[in-house]
Amino acid sequence: MTFQLARRAPAEVQTTRRVAVDDETLRGAQRILDDVQRRGLDALLDHAERLGDWQRGQPHLLDPTDLRRAYEGCSAEVQGVLRRTAERICSFASAQRAALLPAAVPVPGGEAGHQLLPVERAGCYAPGGRFPLPSSVLMTAAVARVAGVSGVVVASPRPAPVTLAAAHVAGADALLAVGGAQAIAALAYGISGLDPVDVIVGPGNRWVTAAKQLVSGLVGIDMLAGPSELLVLADESADPAVVAADLLAQAEHDTDALPILVTTHEPLIAAVEGEIEAQLASLPTAPTAQEALRRGFAVLVGSLDEALPLVDRLAPEHLELELANAAEVAPRIRNAGAIFVGSHAAEVLGDYGAGPNHVLPTGTTARYTGGLSVLTFLRMRTWLRIDQPEQARQVVEDAVALARLEGLEGHARSAARRLR
Repeated sequence: MTFQLARRAPAEVQTTRRVAVDDETLRGAQRILDDVQRRGLDALLDHAERLGDWQRGQPHLLDPTDLRRAYEGCSAEVQGVLRRTAERICSFASAQRAALLPAAVPVPGGEAGHQLLPVERAGCYAPGGRFPLPSSVLMTAAVARVAGVSGVVVASPRPAPVTLAAAHVAGADALLAVGGAQAIAALAYGISGLDPVDVIVGPGNRWVTAAKQLVSGLVGIDMLAGPSELLVLADESADPAVVAADLLAQAEHDTDALPILVTTHEPLIAAVEGEIEAQLASLPTAPTAQEALRRGFAVLVGSLDEALPLVDRLAPEHLELELANAAEVAPRIRNAGAIFVGSHAAEVLGDYGAGPNHVLPTGTTARYTGGLSVLTFLRMRTWLRIDQPEQARQVVEDAVALARLEGLEGHARSAARRLR
């Protein structure tokens, strides 16, 4: 056997809270953003042509008729896959939306509460690199629709017909056939024929990530995602061939993907390495996967009690529990973007629309945030009503006192007028 995963002891596993994107890329993205903000559509198309995303004479903005035509041009089999996947995604998102309820509580003299309101316009980015990613279109645009967003725009460079078809199934209003930082600029600032959006979501390369970071605050964003990650936590019950297949599926994303095996059963590591070598022989994406596997590693732990703090420290994007008692262990995990419980719950089923979203936090950011959901497209608005001012007297008096403690006499006087 020639293939081996790097071995690391639990204490040697370092977690780096990464910077989302490097300074050089940020500076380059800022120049593109500034140019599109200043020159609008001309700048967008100049950069798109320069970077190979678009050719003169091609449409840059496709409408619902174009998207429907692409869908109708797909085979019945492809149409069925797109529809069924969208239905599962929307079903899960609808359940999430139903769990997010308005609230109202009594306060002295009245009532206070909150409402959940969708943003008006969302921009959904779908990468268009080596392969089309219609799944990312469904995961973003369809969820925005479930959240109640009234205007949904997809952006994707060199969109394949299946990408356009997915945008139709998701209910997109338009598709911008441009990618990179220039597409993020068009979504954030608007161009001729395309109004600016309120939220930008979806995965992308470092230029997309840099641009999202730079426009954040002007618009909302979902997250600053980095290379994809999978941690498989396994014991002696795990099937080495299944574990190897799952690590390879992660590794073929790109050369920066991070596949990790953590196990309580030492013989599993060698068995998985043998399976990886055998499966690589027929994998079309083997060169990419092999490069990513060089970044990956295996960790032998003495027990699950030793493994779980390590998992929480790594806070992986995807966590597979290939354990005999996976259902019992899952509630003990604190930090992970998405958990796949048991050997049948393959991470790739999450990628391809079993229900939960596949746009997930990476680089240990699962410590403080979750994946894309209907909540990404919603705003919580609070309200206060006082209709019995006599009962609110103590609240008002406290407000007057606090305002004067802070030296804000105008605030104090405003509140005090409610005592009259």
